[in-house]
Amino acid sequence: MAMMESTSYGSLERPQDHDTVHIKWMKCAMDMAEEALAAREVPVGCVFVRDSKIIARARNRTNQLRNATRHAELEAIDEILADKELTPTVTEYPLSETTLYVTVEPCIMCASALRQMGIKEVFYGCGNDRFGGCGSVLGVNSALPHPKHPEYRAVGGYMREDAIMILRRFYITENENGNVVVDVR
Repeated sequence: MAMMESTSYGSLERPQDHDTVHIKWMKCAMDMAEEALAAREVPVGCVFVRDSKIIARARNRTNQLRNATRHAELEAIDEILADKELTPTVTEYPLSETTLYVTVEPCIMCASALRQMGIKEVFYGCGNDRFGGCGSVLGVNSALPHPKHPEYRAVGGYMREDAIMILRRFYITENENGNVVVDVR
């Protein structure tokens, strides 16, 4: 596995033995990205994990719902907040014991929502050079000081090549809902 970048600290981290656990969850996120691709959506998928169990999984649904805010992360957050078993009491930070695995670095909007929900940490596949909110464009996760919402660690590079390839597969085919071209390096 290639070296990973830690966008929250601006340093590089070498894979550790526990990375097999992270890869396991990233494969589940990639399954959701494949589902998005099959539905002709930008292929981004995610899973939220708490106590070694997936508590929510989602994919982009922006084209399907004709709503630019329906990113995978926000779809899953809505699922978590709607489930009284996952959030039995009203709490300021309902995701404080939860880890997100997502195929592409969260955009600025999603990174901000994750911080407001108190996410514990985020692991992602490839960076997002246009809209990345965990360091590629703006460090919403930790670089921007906030008087109230806690920072969170964001580590990229898990299954990076797979995440890039599924994006390429999407943009090679005709995208009738937009003509955006992704620049993945």
